[in-house]
Amino acid sequence: GTVDFTGDMPVILGPDGPSLGGFVCPATVISADLWKLGQLRAGHHVRFQAVTLADAAALEAEEGREAKEAGEAKGAKEAQPLSAHTVTSATPLPTPVVLVTRLQQEEVVVRAAGDHFVLIEVGPPVLDIARRLRVHQLMQWLQAHSLPGMRELTPGVRSLQVHYNSRQLSIQALVEHIREACAACSQASTQVVDSRVVHLPLSWNDPVCRQAAEHYMQSVREDAPWCPDNPEFIRRINGLDSISEVKEILFAATYLVLGLGDVYLGAPLATPLNPCHRLVTTKYNPARTWTAENSVGIGGAYLCVYGMEGPGGYQLCGRTVQMWNRYRRSAAFQQPWLLRFFDQIRFYEVSDEELLDIRHRFELGEFELKIEPARFDLSRYEADLSSQADAISAFSRRRLAAFEAEMAAWRANGQDVFQPAEVTHQPADNLLPEGTTSVDSMISGSVWEVLVAPGDAVEVGQTLCLIESMKMEVPVTASVAGRIADVHIAKGHNVVPGQALFWLRG
Repeated sequence: GTVDFTGDMPVILGPDGPSLGGFVCPATVISADLWKLGQLRAGHHVRFQAVTLADAAALEAEEGREAKEAGEAKGAKEAQPLSAHTVTSATPLPTPVVLVTRLQQEEVVVRAAGDHFVLIEVGPPVLDIARRLRVHQLMQWLQAHSLPGMRELTPGVRSLQVHYNSRQLSIQALVEHIREACAACSQASTQVVDSRVVHLPLSWNDPVCRQAAEHYMQSVREDAPWCPDNPEFIRRINGLDSISEVKEILFAATYLVLGLGDVYLGAPLATPLNPCHRLVTTKYNPARTWTAENSVGIGGAYLCVYGMEGPGGYQLCGRTVQMWNRYRRSAAFQQPWLLRFFDQIRFYEVSDEELLDIRHRFELGEFELKIEPARFDLSRYEADLSSQADAISAFSRRRLAAFEAEMAAWRANGQDVFQPAEVTHQPADNLLPEGTTSVDSMISGSVWEVLVAPGDAVEVGQTLCLIESMKMEVPVTASVAGRIADVHIAKGHNVVPGQALFWLRG
């Protein structure tokens, strides 16, 4: 039900999805109205009406009563649909902040996130591993002192999202419980957390990563400054002398897993423990429409391993083994996801051919990863940082200067603003020759492949081209048998619904 802005495009999310993500989510459709989303079709218009949490709870309770009464009705010939409730109150909405308190020395702000979630945010929005440890301790306290109606806890880098059932647990009771949790955790002085060192094979600059960049250049943005070579872009924007230096840093780093489910199944959100290993990048804009499963990418100061094939925006540097295995239990997969919070990832290099073999055997439980038990000690870590303060400061200054120079170059040559290509001209309908059928596009998208040429004989149902749309490759097929009379598109062209792609003489 959340309204999620991916750039300028608002998307209303359907079922609950991944645990973490980087898009702006300013509003959520209330639970009582989620059924309306299933009635929407292309061309419909949507308007939003603001309601309070009290309104949302009352409407959900009323809907529940109606559903129960309809189910209990005896002898009814036809169930009556639920009413389309309307809130007419024009009362100004209160602030979404439901609690401000403290956790140790830091401010904690709790915000309503729809009518079934709250988001707890600790301290300012700055990467800080000590702050992540405080969030972890808060999560552990709430797990140990769960209330009826608390459903799920999802930690981020400096946040904790609480999923609750508002029919079982009021927002007021939950807020007081969170206040108690923060007070209890403020008394704790634990600086150590259980960890593991997980050694993962990585195919540096794997062919599927290069293929994703080529795919992007053809179907999304040809002049992107990070294409065709993502490692070269990482080198440039971090002020490094060579791509080999990028590679050396990647394999020397130890990445601490701060979050899981970063957009994809089991995908880790991780950052190097040593700040001198933190390579900072921008993300793809617009995002890629295709990324191979388990590609390894860097976005901002974070590293992610894509849990499944799909879109993405991180700069790709290689590929590793599966993060998720729902079908089989093994030494590595005691649950469907591989990694845990505060795991420490270290990569070692393999060839792309070796990785394919490892990936096949790993999913079957025939390849064992090297996983060592460990502990993460915050006080020892902070002492190490203090001893390296001068080197960290010098590295950060060089990286910042290179990043600012890259941004300035984009502004100078116009690469800071992306203008999509105009839609290909559509032939006029009155030019269609007699005895010829027009094969039209049913969707908006970009032409990925054209599989036929004028004069080719085709059969009914034969695929004529592939259109990339909404992160999918959609085949366009022949509606009749015959020969291709004309082709009105080429690879990379943008098309719209109803546009003539081919003329086919039957």
